Amino acid sequence: MLNTTPSPELPRMRRALGIFFLLGFLTAPAFSQQDVEQRKIEYLINSIADLHDGQFIRNATEYDSQQAADHLRLKLRSAGGRVKTAENFIDYCATSSSITGDAYQIKFADGHMVATAAFLRGKLAEYPAWERGHSTVLGE
Repeated sequence: MLNTTPSPELPRMRRALGIFFLLGFLTAPAFSQQDVEQRKIEYLINSIADLHDGQFIRNATEYDSQQAADHLRLKLRSAGGRVKTAENFIDYCATSSSITGDAYQIKFADGHMVATAAFLRGKLAEYPAWERGHSTVLGE
């Protein structure tokens, strides 16, 4: 004959499972938001790397676009947990030299210059349209 009286552990297990699933639902948006921010940051770095007609000026020295992108990736790794958003990336990694405080600049082939932070903020404003155009390519 089967014992049909519920175990006293069953309600605790149900409660624990409920809490586990609730935490999963609550943390999923945070993880997806982190993914979105990481994609934005990579988009910004690639925007610099793709500037084949410009020079990145850091501490009065000109660097090509790939060297600039490599430097920004290095600063991003060094920033660690401080960088949670694309705006954080611009503020902490792409605005100025952490050694001299000099602002980073981009010098275009025609000679005009723009602050790297301003350039990246403009690119960040363009990101939603860029992502819409690339979401089918990315399989999303």
